[in-house]
Order: sequence, then C-alpha cells, then structure tokens
Amino acid sequence: MSEASATDRAEICGAIAAFLDFCRIEKGLAASTLDAYSADLARFSEFWGSRPGFPSADDLRGHLDGLYQAGLSNRSVARHLTTLRNLCSYLLREGRIEADPTEHLRSPRQWQTIPKFLNSQEIERLIEAPDVSRPNGLRDRAMLELLYATGLRVSELCKLGFGDMNPDLGVLRTTGKGNKQRMVPVGVAAIKAVQDYVNRGRPGLLKSRASRYLFVTARGGCMTRQAFWKLLAGYGKKAGIFRGLTPHVLRHSFATHLLEGGADLRSVQVMLGHADISTTQIYTHVMRARLRSTVEEHHPRA
Repeated sequence: MSEASATDRAEICGAIAAFLDFCRIEKGLAASTLDAYSADLARFSEFWGSRPGFPSADDLRGHLDGLYQAGLSNRSVARHLTTLRNLCSYLLREGRIEADPTEHLRSPRQWQTIPKFLNSQEIERLIEAPDVSRPNGLRDRAMLELLYATGLRVSELCKLGFGDMNPDLGVLRTTGKGNKQRMVPVGVAAIKAVQDYVNRGRPGLLKSRASRYLFVTARGGCMTRQAFWKLLAGYGKKAGIFRGLTPHVLRHSFATHLLEGGADLRSVQVMLGHADISTTQIYTHVMRARLRSTVEEHHPRA
C-alpha cells in the first residue's frame, strides 16, 4: 500500500473510530448497539478500502447494492443505511464533510411484520415450566414472571441490581437504551416470584458470595443474555412452544396483552422505554389482526 493510500485508509478509519467513541461516551449507547454499528462500519470500511476522500451518494448506493448481492435482507440493509446516516450526521456536525451523502438515499421497503406473541395459556405453561424445588428453578421462574410482567429487554433484565426493585411500592428501576432510566410497575405475581427467589434461591446459588446483581448463576456471576436465551428455549420446548421463542416474544406478549386489556398506547410506550411512539404503534397492527381473525372466525357473514 502506498503512503497516500495508507493516509486515506487512516482517514476513514479515524472518522469511524471517532464516531464510535462519540456514541459510547457522549450518547451512552448500549454495548449491543455499539457492536452493531462497529460491524456495519467495518463492512463499509472494507468496501471503501483505501480510496481518497469520503464516499458520494452513488458510492454508498453501490455499497448497499453489494449488501443485497451478498444475500442480506431488506431489514439488514436498512440497518446498515441507518448506521451510515448516523455516521454522516456526526461527520457533518463535526465539519469533516461538507454535505450528507445519505440525505437522498431511500431505505429499502420493508413489510411491517406483526410481532410474535404468546397467548395467556402459553404464558402460564411457560412460567410453570421451571422446577421451583431447586434454586436455579426459583431464579428462572422469577425471571420469566418479571419479563412478562414488565416487558423489559433481556439485557435490562439481566443487569438488574439487587436493590433495583421495590416490592413495597411495586416498581423497579431499569436503565435502557441511551443510558436512560425508567420506572416500571411490577405485578403481585412477579413480586412474589422474585421474593421467593431472593429468600430461598439466590442464597443457594451465591453460597455466601456477594453480587450486586439480582439474578445470578451457580458460579455467583451475573446471568447473561446468551444464557437466558438458552434457558428460555429449553423451557419453551418443555411447555410445548416451539415457534421461535425468544425474550422479545415475552416483551411483545406483555405489550399486546396490555393493549388488549385496555391500556393506552402512550403508557405502553413509557413502560417499554420506546423513545418514539411510532415504534410502539406496531402493536396496533397486532390488535387489528386479532380483531380481523375474530370476526372471520365467529361472524356468520364474515
């Protein structure tokens, strides 16, 4: 690589590094979001190589076309474009580029998919699946109850501190995306499950060790997202639920059942920690779909 090429390569890599530092330090984005940005921009940097300057709109369009040709879905390509928009917005604000090349790039059309969710019978079978005669079963029951009762993200659930839930007030404090804290109400069943775990399960897992986290493993460490995903899949099979069960399905179930019970969209938005209510509005599609299927199934002239 020539000296000029090395300089050009260092320029784009330096711009990306500065942007990621900004996202981590100034914006306080979650580690999972930073990992996604980093992966997207690594692929973009590989595409751009050692060419001088910053890509034009046509160059970026070529990059996105290459992602399509590599087999990425519309949703994945749209995420890459969002990452590039955020990068360009930062560079424009910092005076590193004179114009935003993503300004007139259109996001790929995405069909709005209705989130998967469980019905109340499936929820009951899932929550009953853990063996509560064992400390880890008490923990798992508490985590399932709390996830369904609050609609937390799995990362928020795993990072809950020991003192983050106030059973007397029936609320918990969590830190979500963008390092934003919110208070979420907790139902009686979930509070009881957590208290049972704290009194009878957690001491058996910690074995006199200390931990600042509420949910711990047999080694005394914090329960991880990956470990909980694996546990959930196992309990899903035990409960006879095989269709792509993930922690987000419980989050979707929480929101859907609240709206079915008469909750207003704004309240659900606050509890889910959505920055924009348009994100929460996907659940109105769930409601319409449920109403449509109910009419088709039960109305004599449907």
